[in-house]
Amino acid sequence: MLTLASDIEVLARFGRALADPIRCRILLALRQAPAHPSDLADALGISRTRLSNHLACLRDCGLVLAVPDGRRTRYELADPRLGHALDDLRAAVVAVEADKACPDAHTKDCC
Repeated sequence: MLTLASDIEVLARFGRALADPIRCRILLALRQAPAHPSDLADALGISRTRLSNHLACLRDCGLVLAVPDGRRTRYELADPRLGHALDDLRAAVVAVEADKACPDAHTKDCC
């Protein structure tokens, strides 16, 4: 059971980051590999200004790091475990959705 205010704050920050589809897409892209903002903006099909705002939010949430890379800045997940957490969370949500679609999924008599 979560009781410490810091535990709740950490989860609230993670939830805030995941509350926007573009931030989710950024996190999933960075899960694959670090990237420069221009490359991320092109890959996601959004403006660099819009991407910059979302990256600032993700930095403030402590989920991504801005790493100097010569004259450019590269972004990466703040911790590799975040990539695993995203995978686990996605898998859990997909499993719950599948169970809703077929309530007897754990039995042979499933639809």
